Amino acid sequence: MTVHNKYTQAYAQQLDKEDELAFFQAAFYKQADAIYFDGNSLGLLSKRAEKSLLEILASWKEHGIDGWMKGKEPWFYYAEKLGEMSAPLVGAQADEVIVTGSATANLHQLVATFFKPTGNKNKIVADELNFPTDIYALKSQLQLHGLSPEEHLVQVKSSDGRQLNEEDIIEAMEEDVALIFLPSVLYRSGQLLDIERLTSEAHARDIVIGFDLCHSIGAIPHQLHDWGVDFACWCNYKHLNGGPGAVGGMYVNESHFSKQPGLAGWFGSRKDKQFDMEHQFTPASHAGAFQMGTPHLLSAAPLLGSLQLFHEAGLEKVRRKSLKMTDYMMQLIEHELAPFHFQIANPREDFKRGGHVYIEHEDAARICKALKDSHVVPDFRSPNGIRLAPVALYNSFEEIWRAVQILKKIMEEKRYLQYENKRDVIA
Repeated sequence: MTVHNKYTQAYAQQLDKEDELAFFQAAFYKQADAIYFDGNSLGLLSKRAEKSLLEILASWKEHGIDGWMKGKEPWFYYAEKLGEMSAPLVGAQADEVIVTGSATANLHQLVATFFKPTGNKNKIVADELNFPTDIYALKSQLQLHGLSPEEHLVQVKSSDGRQLNEEDIIEAMEEDVALIFLPSVLYRSGQLLDIERLTSEAHARDIVIGFDLCHSIGAIPHQLHDWGVDFACWCNYKHLNGGPGAVGGMYVNESHFSKQPGLAGWFGSRKDKQFDMEHQFTPASHAGAFQMGTPHLLSAAPLLGSLQLFHEAGLEKVRRKSLKMTDYMMQLIEHELAPFHFQIANPREDFKRGGHVYIEHEDAARICKALKDSHVVPDFRSPNGIRLAPVALYNSFEEIWRAVQILKKIMEEKRYLQYENKRDVIA
């Protein structure tokens, strides 16, 4: 029997029966009594990721140092293998992606490589809503060139403190701009920027442009190569479920393979030259040239198993379900929580929305604490934001329905008032 009342548990259960990705939930370790909606901060562990980590430990146990060239997955080529597996998720060619470093370390590498101030072309454009680490990195890179961040970092303003107007970004692309770096998805509001359009506008003005994909990789398909994006970097522990502190990733368009890395290191060497121990750096002829130090293999291994799941699921299906889940969550919030003054602050349009719902409330910090004590795991973002990320591979529509009912009960009973309205050490 078809259920038409979308605000009922039966309707949510019906959506789960129709879900083509539902069987992937069994591949993850989920607590039976908890609803986990924080996958845009740290994704859950999958059984496949656990297996690939145990396999690299077994290789170390069996082969010792010979694990670099022996075993099922020789360590010497591990970063390139993961890069090749990651490339379809960002629409890149296999040799344009490398798994290495962290999002911040990779950003430093890429800006050091691509930011070449000359004469009056000496500014960087970013935005005022970006995650702080990106701004810290951009400011420090300017200072390394003897440039003042106050004068040479242009941060595009937001009219509402939640989203960016792409026309404002384009207007900031003036003749004195040498480089642009923007988030693909804003970490608070979940706004998805039009990467293709912004790249085209930047290149029309002879400006290099790169993107932070931390909140989009694994949730949203991209076509970085076809769009001509110059560079990108990201972490792998959010939607890609690579584990806490997982090794990050970077993309460099093949048109830039001839560039010398701004920060050279021995693992950027051409493989056949690396152990010649020469003091003359011979970079690899692909994105691997932009690696620096030895790969952190134990922090990279879980990603191998996780990427296998994404290849089996298909990113287009993941995105389709994600949009359906966030839309359903917004409808429930509006219907069930209308009396409690929540405001949905993320974009409503599918083409502008990332992988999470962002709601605002003056008591957001204490509401998040009450949710956690009721076994719903959200994410608080200062000063008054609650992020809820229903993840396509391991969350269900019924969990969305149940979480909204729990939140409604918390508000009706004023349970949140027993908590202090300030974040814990880690929000």
